[in-house]
Amino acid sequence: MHCIYQAMVTAIATRHADAVDIKFLAGDRPVWVSLPHPAWQEYHRQTGGSITDALAVDIAGQYLKSIIESGEEGGRDMYTLTVSETLQHLDAVLQAVGAVK
Repeated sequence: MHCIYQAMVTAIATRHADAVDIKFLAGDRPVWVSLPHPAWQEYHRQTGGSITDALAVDIAGQYLKSIIESGEEGGRDMYTLTVSETLQHLDAVLQAVGAVK
């Protein structure tokens, strides 16, 4: 399945959620991955680092890739991650680019 990043929206404005929603076109349909804002705070607390917009897109893309490859992608329009899941996928992104050993 070919996936293309399309948009990032602060969910507070659109659905009153404390999250950032990231939209992909997966195949021929839109899929949103929602990352909770508290993950930004927790990552900063743990590392002193920041989750940039580009890193957030990579986290959401890594999550989408993982559920597609595992067969867990069930055709939903939106997937909402927990803080823990967000940080796990962030670690996977950093490991993939060699930023974490």
